[in-house]
Amino acid sequence: MRWSWREVAGAFGDLGVLVPIAVALIVVNGLSATAVLLPAGILYVVSGLVYRVPVPVQPLKAFGAIAIAQGLGSDVIAAGALLMGVIFVLLGVTGLLDRAARWVPQPVIRGVQLSVGLLFLKVAWGLVSSPPVAFTDAARPSWWLVAGAVLVALAAGLWRQRLVTLGLVGLAAGAIAWHGPSLSLGPSALTVPSLDAATFGLALTVLVLPQLPLTFANSCLATADVARDYFGEEARRVTPGRLATSLGLTNLVVGAIGGMPVCHGAGGMSAHRAFGARTGAAPVVMGGVLVALALVLGSALAGLLVAFPLPVLAGLLAVAGIVHILLLRDVRRPWDWATVVVVGLLGLAGQLGLGLLVGLVLAWAPRLRARRQAELTSR
Repeated sequence: MRWSWREVAGAFGDLGVLVPIAVALIVVNGLSATAVLLPAGILYVVSGLVYRVPVPVQPLKAFGAIAIAQGLGSDVIAAGALLMGVIFVLLGVTGLLDRAARWVPQPVIRGVQLSVGLLFLKVAWGLVSSPPVAFTDAARPSWWLVAGAVLVALAAGLWRQRLVTLGLVGLAAGAIAWHGPSLSLGPSALTVPSLDAATFGLALTVLVLPQLPLTFANSCLATADVARDYFGEEARRVTPGRLATSLGLTNLVVGAIGGMPVCHGAGGMSAHRAFGARTGAAPVVMGGVLVALALVLGSALAGLLVAFPLPVLAGLLAVAGIVHILLLRDVRRPWDWATVVVVGLLGLAGQLGLGLLVGLVLAWAPRLRARRQAELTSR
């Protein structure tokens, strides 16, 4: 690992995904701020030390969005985290996920990455066009938020220098300190969730089943693929099975303390790299910050995080989305492009499971046809 200001800047590149969902789960769903940030911080540190490249830690996006939209309680969220943990630990340690990954062609993975990039852009636009009511910026006019987000995205996207990113993070920290309440030190309370069969059943049908295709495709397959593209041999430790195991184990801890379910993410890796991260030092820095916030300011975070400037979040998220979409530059053949676009659009529409099935059919059809023709020719 290389310790530099570039790595420190890259550490904060994925805030646009983490902060909105974390704040909403704390403010809307009543989760403990310490329970939300502490497991994510620990996984960030472990990922940096184990994988040695900037493997990100993100909230489960479909899971979190549904939980927030329906106002589900901490017990249901904890049950869903435990189910996700069990499923992905089993997939990881048995090697099933690594074997399944061999059957997913590159165009299908690129389609997943397109859907994630488009989703990032959609979320960025939503942050400024329809600001979440939990944020203090929600009262500002939309044109002001859009203009601010565009300026942030241009500054970060055109230069991507460490001073730009660190300056934006410093600006956000100043806004939080200015608008937030007086600080109270110490962690927020942790509670053991109350679980029964009905709670697990609700979590399985409402939260886990919609999330499974996205975690399988984006958190495991696409993250490992992006790591190879960006870092080559340095990313040899980043395999789909290991990613499944690390996110699965963390979600078992999350479920035990009623926290925020987490995953890895190809878009997050693009975000960290876009802002300077090249080694495991960046996730260690980010993890250390999250652990410190969880333990030192956990009791005050519910009031502090709502002051995070939305233009900064939206701008950083937009840059990450664009960088992620640029991964498609190695797609060449028209049929592969058709596969990528179909998977990407279905994923953007919230039908990634269907997108994967259709994408696999489209990707394998020419291969099977060519194999069949070769067999007929050889007879």
